[in-house]
Amino acid sequence: MFKRIDHLELLTAQPERAIDFYTGVLGFKVRLRDRVPGTPLGPLELVYLDLGGTTVELMCYPERKLEQRTPEERLGYRMMALEVEDMDGALALLKTRGVEPSWGPIKRPTYARAEIRDPDGNAIELRQWLQKGPGY
Repeated sequence: MFKRIDHLELLTAQPERAIDFYTGVLGFKVRLRDRVPGTPLGPLELVYLDLGGTTVELMCYPERKLEQRTPEERLGYRMMALEVEDMDGALALLKTRGVEPSWGPIKRPTYARAEIRDPDGNAIELRQWLQKGPGY
């Protein structure tokens, strides 16, 4: 019945800044742009970004001023996790693009892990599996 996770939604007040980060820094590709005129919060601008078959849907209500809250202040999803082939290489590449880890890296017997933040402060975990962990 259920097939897969179709997409992850991120709400942003500055869509072009977010698009620049996800495409220019992390390598996502813009798949589709759309605009939905009649939502309860006003017009909704959508940008679908793809990385390896995973879709992030960037959402923006350009006529609304929405409050920014830190991930620690809200319940629900905490972060997105991206698998990397080489943690040290990924962090070195991100550094050349002006992105420093907000946490880590740490290396455990089965994985290496670090976190970065997107321009809106959303946490993104970087994970390198050194040995296949639980569920793999």
